[in-house]
Amino acid sequence: MKNKSTIIETAKQTIKAESKAIANLINFLTEDFENAVNFIQESKGRVIITGIGKSAIIAQKIVATFNSTGTPAIFMHAADAIHGDLGTIQKNDVVICISKSGNTPEIKVLVPLIKNYGNKIIAITGNISSYLGTNSNFVLNSFVEKEACPNNLAPTTSTTAQLVIGDALAVCLLELNNFSSKDFAKYHPGGALGKKLYLRVHDLIDKNELPQVQPSTPIKDVIIEISKKRLGTTAVIENNKIVGIITDGDLRRMLKDNTDISKLTACDIMSKSPKTIQVDAMAIEALETMESNNITQILVVDDLKYVGVVHLHDLLKEGIF
Repeated sequence: MKNKSTIIETAKQTIKAESKAIANLINFLTEDFENAVNFIQESKGRVIITGIGKSAIIAQKIVATFNSTGTPAIFMHAADAIHGDLGTIQKNDVVICISKSGNTPEIKVLVPLIKNYGNKIIAITGNISSYLGTNSNFVLNSFVEKEACPNNLAPTTSTTAQLVIGDALAVCLLELNNFSSKDFAKYHPGGALGKKLYLRVHDLIDKNELPQVQPSTPIKDVIIEISKKRLGTTAVIENNKIVGIITDGDLRRMLKDNTDISKLTACDIMSKSPKTIQVDAMAIEALETMESNNITQILVVDDLKYVGVVHLHDLLKEGIF
């Protein structure tokens, strides 16, 4: 069994080898890369991405990246394509073929069929002199000197290089298409990421109570209001305007400092000029305001009108952090 230091050293060498190979890809960028990006961007069809073996797995990931960044893409396994799935390719589609050697039997069968359909082929290959490299319209060089595998056999560095080329294509297309965070939100509506991009404050306060008291409200009634509305706070309202806020913390400090609270009113313990947020602001803005001010609640306003409270628990419930 290898000792810990040997394991860590092997991991370091793997990462170093792959990072060096990836950095070297910069030297292989040619006009074919630029032309391929422009061709995809101007195409009226989809991007069909295909490969065999480990390259097929990389193709699936690149498809996912393309789709999530606004470039419609479909995965087609090279072996399945020559056994019935070739109908996946439509007239205006662009085909990206991924193969380290560029000479696998499936690729040699598939490429002429695609060309017969009249579709353009973009090759991602580590061998630009291969059958795939010499029979494609655009060739993107993913050459690596050797695999991270000590036997130079298992696809490791080469598949990482393929993935990086795919990411570079996706990001270039994203920028050409002016793909914004709002567009990103449309494709990522689920999970914490999507919610950060589209969830607004008004979505959080719909079911919340609206705790409020007057400056002259006795402390006993303030305590009842905070307890009843279950948000750990209440706004202090005068002439339809927010003049203060009282939180659970304010109540605790009051009880610590006062033995007789019978004559105290809301205005005696409230914090003046509380932090507020607009009802149509992004929920993530509410979180950032709470974090920067070390608070757990924030009052919500519509222009100047008090309309609700967002509590840290509301954000936790939505999984925003």
